[in-house]
This record gives sequence, structure tokens and C-alpha cells, in this order.
Amino acid sequence: MTEFQDHKIRLMEPSFEPYRPKKPPESRVAVLMSGGVDSSVTAHLLQEAGWDVVGVTMKIPAACDTAKRGCCGADAAFVCHELNIPHYFVDVTQAFQELIIQRFRNAYAAGRTPNPCVDCNTFLKFSLVWDLLEVQFQTGRLATGHYARVIPADRGAVLQSAADTAKDQSYFIYGIDRKRLARFMLPLGDRTKPEVRAAAEQLGLSIAEKPESMELCFAGEADYRKALGSCQADQPGNLTDMNGKIIGTHKGISNYTLGQRRGLGFAGGEPLYVGRIDPQTNTVALGTRPQVSRRAVAADEFNVLLPDLLKPSARLFAKIRSYGPPHACTLADVSANEVRVEFDDPQFAPAPGQRLVLYNADGYVIGGGEIR
Repeated sequence: MTEFQDHKIRLMEPSFEPYRPKKPPESRVAVLMSGGVDSSVTAHLLQEAGWDVVGVTMKIPAACDTAKRGCCGADAAFVCHELNIPHYFVDVTQAFQELIIQRFRNAYAAGRTPNPCVDCNTFLKFSLVWDLLEVQFQTGRLATGHYARVIPADRGAVLQSAADTAKDQSYFIYGIDRKRLARFMLPLGDRTKPEVRAAAEQLGLSIAEKPESMELCFAGEADYRKALGSCQADQPGNLTDMNGKIIGTHKGISNYTLGQRRGLGFAGGEPLYVGRIDPQTNTVALGTRPQVSRRAVAADEFNVLLPDLLKPSARLFAKIRSYGPPHACTLADVSANEVRVEFDDPQFAPAPGQRLVLYNADGYVIGGGEIR
């Protein structure tokens, strides 16, 4: 039994017409579709380029109801119908609960700030779901609507940040197995969002004006706390300064993330931010911006894409959150369990549970891991 079968991941019946491949396996590609503008235009661009395309949408817990026209999955199915592309749902309900939602809840209970989108890409889309699609459709190629690029190189394929740096999403997809990178397709990497939306409008797609999703998919576009459920992390506790002096009461550590300023329940003489969350003592510490900033940041569970560039003392660039540009740093230490960098300038509130992603000067993704 394969791993995707262990997690009860299965291909459901076709949404409309079944997939009948017209080309050999090397000319086929499965496109992961959310029902939004980006993945819809991705499917069209690959179809126009001559690929034998099949659209696939993950059926996840809570948010996805395939009986509704307005839900994400139904939008993806109808877009495929408009483009004359076969479409399927992949039921990942159990795997998503175990690998994404439970990991998300455990992280908050431990005082970390998780990134479930990275987990979903790494553990589901680029692993178990891809495995299933290879078996079901005899295609080794996968495509998504992420804004990033896969570049052929002498060393093998390289993951690179998007041409539109403001839209770059390479931070979210660093977890792909480098052995699969050459078969990963990202048609939007050289385009801007306005160009992609204009393409959707020109095609007359029903989702051309659909707004971007800004919240967690499995929380039904609601506040992330909806997905946490009742847990120990909801219990009130002491609010302290960075020296441990009690200054108030917090509402439960699940309501706070490192660097947070609003909704703290305490007004100081100068701006204060969440600087430390301790689940063992159920305390949240507040500090000034300098107090919550760090130069040294370490990460584990590190996925390496360019091992020849991961050398101590190397001058690199790194991101500790999805938005904003990478910042200059020096690779201070590399071991089997951890990667540590020293930033040139202090970085505001590095959050355990978020990701440290390393780049070179050309925007090539060297690798990434979870901040500890």
C-alpha cells in the first residue's frame, strides 16, 4: 500500500467528462486548481502551449462543499468546463486533518506561529497528491498558479523568485523535493497579477473578477482561531514585560503571535509588541521593537534545493516571513539538524514556526526550514 493510500487520499469521479489523454505521459500535466484567477489562467496557458492538461482540486475539511456553485472547488470545476479541460476532485480530508490542521493546532498550543500554507504545499500537494496523480494519470508533471520560476541550469532545475518581486511566492514552495523540481511548472513566474487578471477577463472566465483569498482555506475564510477549537492555548494567563514583570492578563496564547501590536490588552508609554510566548508558564511577554528584534535566526527541518551554495560563511539573503524582500545575512552554521544565519541588521520578531528561506543574489532558492 502506498503512502497516499495510507492517508485515504483518493481520486473522485470526474466533475464533467473523464480525462482521456490524447498525448504521451511526457506531454501531460496536472494543474492544481483552487478556483481562483491564478490557477485558472495557469491551466489555460499550459493548454495553449500544447500540453495535455487535467485540472485537479483538493477536497479539504470544513471549507469545501462541492455541491455549491460558489465554493472554491465548484469554481475550479466550472472554469475547467469553460476551457474544455477535464476536472477532478482529490479527497484529502483525512490527510489534511492529520498533516495540516492538527499540526496547526499543535503549533499554537506550543506557542509557535505556524504556516499551514507551506505545510500544505510540502506534505500534501508536492508529495502525497503528486504521488496519486502520477499513478492515476501517468503524468510526472505538476503545475500550480504560484508566482515563482523554475529555471533550467547545469546543476539541474533551480527554483527562483518571481519576476514581480511584490507578488513573489517562492517562500511558500521551498519545500518541494529537488528531485521533482525539473517536472514542476510555474507559468505565472514572469507575469504580474494585473496581466494575469487581464488574461482571465479576455478569456471571459467566470472567475475573472474573483477577489484574492486572504485567510486560511480550512477556516472557511474566517479568522484562523476558528480552526483552533477549544484547547489549553485559550486559557488566560499573565502578561509580562521582557524581564518577567507581570503587567496584565492575556486572553490565551492562541490569540497572540510574535511581533503583534494590536489587541494586546495593555497600553504602555511606547509601542509594545509580543516578544515571547511561553506555553509552559502560559505567559505572553511584551517588549519594544529593539527588544523583540534579533540578528541570529536558526531553523530546522531544512529542505535543501542547492546544496553547493549551503556553506558556512557564505553571503546570502533570507526571508523570515512571506512578505517583504530578502535581507542580507551570513550563513553562520550548517549541521544535519540546523541552519543558522546572522543578519546584517536586526530582524523584527522572528517567529518560531514560521520559515527561514535562503536565497542567493540571483533570487535562487537555496532552501528553507522552520524557525526555532
